[in-house]
Amino acid sequence: MSTEARLRFLLATHRYSTQKVAAVLGVSQRTVQRWVTKKPGARRPPGPRHLRAIEDAVLARWQPRIRARRRAQAQAEGFVFHTRARFGFVAAAGSSDDPRVRRITQYLPGEVARELFAARDAGAGEQQQMVILARALGHAYFRDGGRRAHGLHIAFSEVEFADFSFG
Repeated sequence: MSTEARLRFLLATHRYSTQKVAAVLGVSQRTVQRWVTKKPGARRPPGPRHLRAIEDAVLARWQPRIRARRRAQAQAEGFVFHTRARFGFVAAAGSSDDPRVRRITQYLPGEVARELFAARDAGAGEQQQMVILARALGHAYFRDGGRRAHGLHIAFSEVEFADFSFG
């Protein structure tokens, strides 16, 4: 999104009041007017310090709506989890299930998303959320939805990347 588009969004959010946008960004109303004017030669672009403030203000107002929509979608439909991490069962060295670096792409149901969001909302740390993901991945990936490998403990560590995608 361009800086102009971000400023237009902030203006629309604040009912096109340059005074309110100026208060949010911590600048004068005249400064905001210079940033958005259409008069040739009168327009002044925001400086680097102000660019960050504009971006932060937009994210604070835009992201909650997007997050709420994505959260509802993940809880209703599930999501696909992509990761590269050390993952496997705690097993004897040399077995095929011994923890090793794996790249896994796995669909996880909405119940897992609800559990992850509930943990995050309750203030759970990253480690607790990793336990939830390990349990869900172990059930879906290794245990094939509960059809095999019952009772084995899952190891999930050394995460290189983790990504979530939605329908």
